[in-house]
Amino acid sequence: MGGILNIKDDLKKLAAETAVAEIKSGMIVGLGTGSTVKFALEKISDLLKMGTIKNIIGIPTSLATEKHAGQLGIPLGKMEDYSRIDLTIDGADEVDEELNLIKGGGGALLREKIVAQASKKVLIIVDDTKVSKRIGEKWAVPIEVIKFALTSEMEFLSKRCTKVDLRLDEKSQPCITDEGNFILDANFGRIENPGKLSLELNQRAGIVENGLFVGIADKVIIASENGIREFTRL
Repeated sequence: MGGILNIKDDLKKLAAETAVAEIKSGMIVGLGTGSTVKFALEKISDLLKMGTIKNIIGIPTSLATEKHAGQLGIPLGKMEDYSRIDLTIDGADEVDEELNLIKGGGGALLREKIVAQASKKVLIIVDDTKVSKRIGEKWAVPIEVIKFALTSEMEFLSKRCTKVDLRLDEKSQPCITDEGNFILDANFGRIENPGKLSLELNQRAGIVENGLFVGIADKVIIASENGIREFTRL
C-alpha cells in the first residue's frame, strides 16, 4: 500500500511542477486547494527562494491553502484587492476530455470557482486516476448549501440523483465550509450534460454553489507512469 501511495504522490508532484513552470515573475497567481496543489505550493516556494521567479502574489482559495502558503513564505493577497488573476493552479476530483470538472472534495468549491472565474488562465493538475469518459462516473457532486436550506435542498436533490449525503467531518459532525455553509454530496452517476445540471442546481436559492466546473479550465495536466499528457481547450 505504501508503494502505491508513493507512486501516486510522485504523479501529483510531476503534474504540479509542470503547471508551476508556467508562472512568470510579477504574476498574480490563484492557489488552489487539495493534496495535488500542496506540491505546487512547495515548488513555488522553492523557485521564490532561488530567485527563479520574483514578485508574485498568491490568492489562496481556502483558509488551509492560506496557512500552508504562508508557512512556505509565498507572498499572499486578498481576492477583493485583485479583480483579475493571471494564472490559477488547482486540482480536481474528476475530469473528462471536454475539460469538465468535479471539484469540492476538499470543501473549497465556492472560493475555488470565484478565483477560477477571475483568472485569465486556469490550469488543473491531476493524476490519471481522476480521468473519466464523463464526469460523475467516479465522484459525487459537492453542493454547498446554506444551513437554513439543508432539509429542502436534500429533498430537492433526492428526487434528481441516486444518493445524497450531508458531508460529515472526522467527529461525525457536519462539515462547515470557510463561508460557514454545509456540503451535500449528490451522486448523479454519469453526467451527460454538466452545464445544464449546473444551471439547474444554481437556480435553487438555498444552493450557494456546486462542484461542476464547466467551461472554466483552459488546460488539464495529467500525470501517469508514462509521463505527462494534457487536455487543452480549443
